[in-house]
Amino acid sequence: MPELTLQERFDKLLTTFQKTNFLDNQGIGNEIGFYIFDYAPEHEPTVTKHLQELKLQLLSLPKPVQVREINLYESLLNLLETRGLLQKVMAMEVTKGSQALQKKIKPLVRSEKVIEQIQKQLDGKEELIFLTGVGASYPLLRSHTILNNLHDIFDQIPLVMFFPGAYDGHELRLFNILKDDNYYRAFRLIPRQELAS
Repeated sequence: MPELTLQERFDKLLTTFQKTNFLDNQGIGNEIGFYIFDYAPEHEPTVTKHLQELKLQLLSLPKPVQVREINLYESLLNLLETRGLLQKVMAMEVTKGSQALQKKIKPLVRSEKVIEQIQKQLDGKEELIFLTGVGASYPLLRSHTILNNLHDIFDQIPLVMFFPGAYDGHELRLFNILKDDNYYRAFRLIPRQELAS
């Protein structure tokens, strides 16, 4: 099976996101429309650039698709900012290091608090959600925990997590090495290898 380039995979994403059955969560049985687009971690800058282009392409279609990008890392920072802790946290990282910081703030950035922060970003016009910043928010946030907590919020809107690592339909491997808990409810979107027809 031939390997698809990242550009080819993004071209297929654009086509997929224009399909009415995708946007309406049809054809997936009774499952939630959660998808994972995995990619090699070293392609993070390229993926970020492609995502901005993809959002513009979707908005410029004859029937525009309203996309909301939710960056998990920025959501974490916003959560700390709203609690008046961001400057203290940054200072603590400089003086005490990342591990001490992680221990101190982990209780403050529990997944339910991040979910509340995500909900504040929504305006009800979204037709498609892009979830980014997965690698940058590790180890404070775990992918499977966030996805599990988003089921109730995005039960009608398709959500695509852009994942720097590998997903085989069962197992998430962040950066291709760190095994997250198994997550079975997401569909793998545009696999890296072209399936034989």
